Formats: sequence, C-alpha cells, structure tokens
Amino acid sequence: MHFSDEELIEGCCKQDRHMQQCLYNKYSGSMYAIALRYAKMQQEAEDILQEAFLKVFQNIENFRKDSSLPYWIKRIVVNTALNHQRGKLYLYPMVDVAELRNNAGQNMTLSAFSHAELLQMIQELPDGCRIIFNLYAIEGYKHHEIATMLDISEGTSKSQYARAKSLLQDKIEENNQISYEQSGKINGGI
Repeated sequence: MHFSDEELIEGCCKQDRHMQQCLYNKYSGSMYAIALRYAKMQQEAEDILQEAFLKVFQNIENFRKDSSLPYWIKRIVVNTALNHQRGKLYLYPMVDVAELRNNAGQNMTLSAFSHAELLQMIQELPDGCRIIFNLYAIEGYKHHEIATMLDISEGTSKSQYARAKSLLQDKIEENNQISYEQSGKINGGI
C-alpha cells in the first residue's frame, strides 16, 4: 500500500513504526545516493543515511511543509554528511584559481562513463574538494553559502572547487587514456 507524504508525516508524528518504515522505504534509495557522494566508502554512506533518518523521525513534527518532504529530508542528509565530515575535513591550502589549468575549451565526454564510475571518481577526491564539489556542482549552493556552511572563506570554497574540477578532469583523462589503450590492444594495435 502506498501512502501520501501527508499520511506518512502524520503517522511518523505518532511514532507509528510501520509508517516510519514506509517513509524510509520510499526515500532511502535516493537519499543513499546523496550520502554516497559525500562518503568515501559505502559503510560511511550507510552510517550517514541511518543517522539522517533518525533525525528525520525525531524532528518530523517540526516539518513546516513550506518545502517538499523529499527536499526537507535531503537537507537533513546533506547536513548530516557535512557534520560527519567536519571533524576530518581537510581543505588544501588556498591556491590561485588561475594557477590551475584551464581546460574550458576541451570537451570532456562523460557519456562513456557509468554512474558508478563517475561516483567512484568523486569519492576518490580529497575530503574538502569532494564536499565542496558536491555542494556547488550537484546540490547547487553558491560559494558564499558554502563558505558560511563550512566556516571557510568564499575564496577557499572557489579554490577547492577549482581543485576538484582539475582532479576530476585528470581522472577522466586517465580513464580515457586507459580505455583508448585497451581498445588499441583489442583491435590489434593502432
């Protein structure tokens, strides 16, 4: 049986275990994907997800319905992931964004990569770069918002984002090169 978000909220406010399970089942998959982007490993993402849903159930009475339920849960997952990372967050020293190579003119074909491969590349980024890349490129926060959230300067946010893009571009080029070399071997060499 499918319940509306309003029915799920009402049941969770009453601490109905069945409704909590239904809410979890409805949104845990998409929220797990978000947690995975912030975590280095699957176990860490699972911990973030579980902690976030505990917060959802503890605070669902405070849900004001001025946004959608999935958006509210997503904010809790992101904030839980940030809190989880905050203790070990290491941001590389600030570098001049102009020092990083500018490959804006190059077209990078991401369609050759699966979702899992792209996720793995993001997970391999250093903690600070990965978090800021997620917040800016995927979640859509502005650098001044990220700076406030992480208690860093806006310049550090921009620098970390530029570093993340550069590191990702290196990974993509490396993977493209490996694929090219493998296809050359398969086709008898070029």
